[in-house]
Amino acid sequence: MIVEVVGAVVRDGAGRLLVVRKRGTQRFMLPGGKPEPGEDDLAALARELAEELGVSLLSARPLGVFEAPAANEPGRTVRSRPYAAEIEGEPACAAEIEDLRWIDPQAPDVLLAPVLEREILPAIRPFR
Repeated sequence: MIVEVVGAVVRDGAGRLLVVRKRGTQRFMLPGGKPEPGEDDLAALARELAEELGVSLLSARPLGVFEAPAANEPGRTVRSRPYAAEIEGEPACAAEIEDLRWIDPQAPDVLLAPVLEREILPAIRPFR
């Protein structure tokens, strides 16, 4: 089964990448989540960023479609549509988000979701 998600690739001035970890899980992933029925990617991304981090989505540019085994749903595949995103506000943990980090995408120092580690990071590393 395919789990469809959207994610925000948010960078700070030093080029670090924002990643989040949901409560009760071990792997960090891009902020974002599953679109609700009838919701387009940008609406879902804006909603998830507001709910999970208390920030507003200012702009988003699609970066592709990536698949890998799901981090938190055994036996499933995640299909991620990440967007290079600009946000407004200071990200803070809310809803199911237990932790957030700014990581160096060249040398992550936390355990990452497979789709982020294997597919998305290699694709975005050249872009600063």
